[in-house]
Order: sequence, then C-alpha cells, then structure tokens
Amino acid sequence: MKIICEQSKLINGVNIVLKAVPSKTTMEILDCIKIKVHDGKIILIGNDMSLGIETVVQGDIAEEGDVVVSAKTFSDIIRNLPDNDVVLTSDDSNINIRCENCNYDIPVRNASDYPDLPKIEKDNFAVVSQFTLRNMIRQTVFSIGSETEAMKIMTGELLEIKGKKMRLVALDGHRISLRNVELDAEYGDRKVIIPGKTLNELVKIVTGDINDKVKIYFSSNHVLFEMEDTIVLSRLIEGEYYLVDNMLSGDFETKIHINKKKLSECIERASLLIKESDRKPLIFNFGQEVVDVKIKTQAGNYEDKVDIEKDGNDILIAFNPKFLLDALKVIDDEDIDIYLMNIKSPCIIKDKDETYMYLILPLNFNPD
Repeated sequence: MKIICEQSKLINGVNIVLKAVPSKTTMEILDCIKIKVHDGKIILIGNDMSLGIETVVQGDIAEEGDVVVSAKTFSDIIRNLPDNDVVLTSDDSNINIRCENCNYDIPVRNASDYPDLPKIEKDNFAVVSQFTLRNMIRQTVFSIGSETEAMKIMTGELLEIKGKKMRLVALDGHRISLRNVELDAEYGDRKVIIPGKTLNELVKIVTGDINDKVKIYFSSNHVLFEMEDTIVLSRLIEGEYYLVDNMLSGDFETKIHINKKKLSECIERASLLIKESDRKPLIFNFGQEVVDVKIKTQAGNYEDKVDIEKDGNDILIAFNPKFLLDALKVIDDEDIDIYLMNIKSPCIIKDKDETYMYLILPLNFNPD
C-alpha cells in the first residue's frame, strides 16, 4: 500500500474512527485501526464489536492494499506531523510514515485478523437532515441512565418512526427527555433502542447542516447511519422500551410561563452552594406573579425571585436543580411553559406543538 494524504484530512479521518476504538479490550486487534485502500478509495475503520465506524479520506493512491496499525501510536504520530502531505507506505511488517523531514517506521498487524463490520440490507431506512438529527440527540441524550446505575434499557434511547413522524426518547428513572420531528417523506414504522455510547459519539460526527442528509438503515440487530463520507454502525439494545406515553399525562392544575434565561441563571446561582455529594432540593414557590426560589445547604442559604405568568393554583414544589438545568440548556426557545399537577407529580416542560418534552420528578423536602 502507498498513499499520499494531507495531514489535516488524515487526522480528521483518524479522529472520527477513534470513536469506535475501545479504551479497554481483551482483543488486542481492536486497539488498532484499519487502513483499507481499494477501488480508488482510502477508508479508515474502527470497530469495538458494538460500534463500528468507516470514513473515507481524500488522497492520492499509488498502490492499493490493507494495513492495520495501533490506533494510539498512529494517531499520536499523525497529530504531531507538520501541516503538509503525508506519505504512507506499508509492507507485511511495517508502515512507513513520511512528512517533510519526519520519518517513522511502526509495526503493523495482519489485516485479515481485523473484524469486518457486519453487512446489513439497505431496504429498510429513513432519511433525516444532519442538523435535525444532531439537535435531537443533543436535546435528549443527557437523560440516558449510566451503565453503573441503570437497567440496560435505560442506557439507550428509543428511536421510533411512525409514517412521517420520528422521535427520540431517553429516561433514567428520574426524568424523561423526548424530541419529535416530522420527516420529509413517509417511512415504515420502526422502533429500536440505540446505545447511549453510539449517540454520544454520533453527535460529534454529524456536523452537516439542514441540507446534508443522514440515511438511517435498520436491521433486526443493528442500526446504520450513513453520511456522505462516513458510516456509523451500531448494535441495538434488545428488549421492549418503557411505555413512555403512559407516563406523560396531559392533566395539570398549574401552567407557568417564564423566561428561560432568567430561570436558568437563578438555578445556576443556587447551584453554587451545592456540593457534588449533596442532594439538596431547590424549592420553588409558584405564586401569582413570581416564583420564590430558595435552597439551604451546609455551604449557605440562597433566595431569589423570578417573574412568571401563571394559570391555575399556587404550588410549592422541589426539584433536583441539575435535572432542570440539563433540560433548560438544550431548549432553544426564549420563554418556556411548565405544567404542574401537585407536589408529588412530575413537572412537564414542553412547547405548544410538543416538538420537545421534558418530564422531571419532584423531590421530597422540608418546607421549613
């Protein structure tokens, strides 16, 4: 194999596939990336057996072939080369890396030992813009449960398609995040659970705008996201997702209209007194025209007021401030609506068309 690539393009491709290289593995070959040069294309591949990524790098091909190199060593070298053309030449035992006066020789692995990404049929798919998909993930993924605390189902997100409607849903037992979009065309009904790790890496790769598309292909065990030069293939989480619609009651006794920025700043100021180990609730007293906000911690006390518009009953209720902030940070609207039932029921933050919806469970608290 012999190819010539610009250093900037090569490192960009390497950074993409590194997202599928495991930090720890019992299979040493998975610590590597594969450089596959065939049919006039330079393809970089990373694969941890659950998540696989392929991306095409632009360059000149002098000789085709495959080579497998240590992901860490190769990426460290490419990252530190001058911003100029890089020449990669390999044989059965080594790859030579040259750029200006820099010259490296590093060992390679047998390319045939590297596991291929599974092939899936491309007859079952949906299309969405990169901009939309990125926002949907960004606005929900923070509600995924952690691997150490949550059931397996909670460590992924539900992606559901019904005709022209697509939604992403995440929950962790304390909150639910939901995003709805309308697609440009009607597709068959699909319901899959995608690992949170996949979505966290995908949102860093999907960088296009509203005119750049992602094709999403489905199989019984995998989901494939295909962009112009990159594909991301992920195993699915098996099982039935929670019946989220049963948890999202439309009943409420109180509706609050409030400026998102002012509420966020108030919560952030209160959070200055909360240590990481604390589980102190932030108490909200929703009155007629203002909400009184207060918190008491070992570090001190805080009180504040924010103007509101309220329909319905006054209510005194408490929440985990982090959960509120997580939702507020990803909402793009200037003002938001909060729906409340009673002190024991969750609040729901949603827009008029329910393109987004955030459910947050309240906390027990001592009103004194």
